[in-house]
Amino acid sequence: MICVEAVSLRLGEAIVLDHVSLTVQKGGITALIGPNGAGKSTLLSLVARLVPLQQGSISIDGLPVSTTSSRQLAKIVAILGQEPTIASRLTVRELVSFGRFPHSRGHLTASDHDAIAESLRLFELQELSERFLETLSGGQRQRALVAMTFCQETDYLLLDEPLNNLDMYHARELMRSLRRIADDKGRTIVIVVHDINHAGTYADRLIGMKQGRIIADGAPHEIITTKALRQIFGYDIPVQMIDEKPVALHFRS
Repeated sequence: MICVEAVSLRLGEAIVLDHVSLTVQKGGITALIGPNGAGKSTLLSLVARLVPLQQGSISIDGLPVSTTSSRQLAKIVAILGQEPTIASRLTVRELVSFGRFPHSRGHLTASDHDAIAESLRLFELQELSERFLETLSGGQRQRALVAMTFCQETDYLLLDEPLNNLDMYHARELMRSLRRIADDKGRTIVIVVHDINHAGTYADRLIGMKQGRIIADGAPHEIITTKALRQIFGYDIPVQMIDEKPVALHFRS
């Protein structure tokens, strides 16, 4: 369980997060939605200790994020940021193998190689496994980065806009893969996503953020309504039910 209690963050005079509290139970997919600058990515970075905690507390399975060793933390939570720095002269297989570092410290075992192979298969990267990252499209590189994060085999996956650079097919396939990972492997996935309909289709819970605060929290059918979306995004978005799921027609508003 991820527990965030009374977390606030300032950068200079700007309030990035304002007294945020939430609990994410184990299992399932939680999607953070909201306009640019709402604090979604910063919240993920604080949970993964990429940004120092200024005020409040964060714990994962009872372990305080601020004081737990980096090696121990890396075995329970993995994060993919928006713009990770990677060397272009790596192959896809080498990149994915980096996910095993918290476990093997660079000395890959048979079980590590099995985990790498599964990650390549799950994200449809087998045919690209020996190609250098610099030869890939942006979408292919993004899939390789998600595969590396999954390969870390942590209970918690934090993914910051993983649909970036993906075409419609691969965005759908990635969300389907994340759904299977949550359902079949019991992983807990927290994802920042701007496509509200991907969030509504594949996530169990939507958390709407705006100006550093949580202003909506609930199941997709509770959040994907014209009233709730107006509170989050500031304008009226028509919503229709398709196959018993709410679909936001944001292009028609």
